Amino acid sequence: MSTVFNFTFVPWFRSVAPYIHKFRHQTFVVGLTGEAIAAGKLHSIAQDLAMIKAMGVKIVLVHGFRPQVNEQLQAKGHQGKYAHGIRITDSVALDCAQEAAGQLRFEIEAAFSQGLPNTPMADSTVRVISGNFVTARPVGIVEGIDFEHSGVVRKVDVAGIQRALDMDALVLLSPFGFSPTGEAFNLNMEEVATSVSVALKADKLIFMSEIAGLRVRPEEPEGEDNPLDTELPLAQARQLLARVPPSQRPTDIGFYLQHCVKACQGGVERSHIIPFAVDGALLLEIYVHDGIGTMVVDEKLEELREANADDVAGILQLIEPFEKDGTLVKRDRTEIERDVANYTIIEHDGVIFGCAALYPYPEARTAEMAAVTVSPQSQSTGDGEKLLKRIEQRARNLGLDSIFVLTTRTMHWFIKRGFVQVDPDWLPEARKRKYNWDRRSQVLVKRF
Repeated sequence: MSTVFNFTFVPWFRSVAPYIHKFRHQTFVVGLTGEAIAAGKLHSIAQDLAMIKAMGVKIVLVHGFRPQVNEQLQAKGHQGKYAHGIRITDSVALDCAQEAAGQLRFEIEAAFSQGLPNTPMADSTVRVISGNFVTARPVGIVEGIDFEHSGVVRKVDVAGIQRALDMDALVLLSPFGFSPTGEAFNLNMEEVATSVSVALKADKLIFMSEIAGLRVRPEEPEGEDNPLDTELPLAQARQLLARVPPSQRPTDIGFYLQHCVKACQGGVERSHIIPFAVDGALLLEIYVHDGIGTMVVDEKLEELREANADDVAGILQLIEPFEKDGTLVKRDRTEIERDVANYTIIEHDGVIFGCAALYPYPEARTAEMAAVTVSPQSQSTGDGEKLLKRIEQRARNLGLDSIFVLTTRTMHWFIKRGFVQVDPDWLPEARKRKYNWDRRSQVLVKRF
């Protein structure tokens, strides 16, 4: 049992190392809904945030309190009032909001103060700092409706928050803002988190929400044939938001999407929508390649490009398991260094997840597509297709008429993509001399 665990844990831990290095010293703003706390998820989320912080990430946590305020109002026999999707915060609602915020702040600080042996919080030291970092102004009177103590963000004390982060503290913000005259305003948690992430130029904005993320086809119900859209470019997110208008209901598609788009437009490269119901959702989203929710990105993080000398180590690491199991012919480092310009790679967040090499035979007007590899983490995501299209384009640019592959295990994948099987005698003479008859590789050709 121990040996099996070692063989699963060690590769996994090595696979997350690039993300640990990349995110060290970065700033994440996390929007935690009051619904997540009401559902009893606070302690596990606090543990995950403490681990992320221990790996060098600076964290600003913004909590919501919608259900807690509603509960306080109900206890006082007071009906909550809304207009245009915004709570009308009268004096009773403001008292309820202050009571809810105080209670939640106490619970959150307690959660980060855990330190029991044999728990993820053992030996952790998380200092929580909160304060009047957000200046607000009143919503005012809209279409004849006075929103009273409801407000919107006016300014964020970036310097103050940054000083707290530099002291290695976790910054905790409640959805309150204060005016220069000392008035308190009830704010929207999602707006606070978005405004703070833009003001801080944060690297990530993460909403822990009631929904799992956005579906590939938002208008259709969830299911295996309608999976989550794990990465949504900003331009596509804007188009979707145009079809699905912004909403004030947290379970509607447009609710979190409108804030993610606003954050990305404001300079936050990545904004995420992840489900608080899934245990470890933060860790899965941050440290696993495809994550668990939906990420809106200001630029396409996955880069398809030609390789250079700096990529040799990553290529070797990618292809090594496939060489060991016999899927690929073994190539030593010297060979890859010599031929690195022949390689095309797919890189995501500094990690190489796919590669393929092109070896031209101009006299035969063809080229070999070799060392075709996609990481198991990225298989079935279309990365193989992207590599094939780029290799085909490189071959066409060289004026060639076809490409060919030699394979022992993936023949059907290539046949589905327009390759046809030929006899090994078809190979160019220079390649035929290197053909390993003992390996008995199938030869497949795709003509342009």
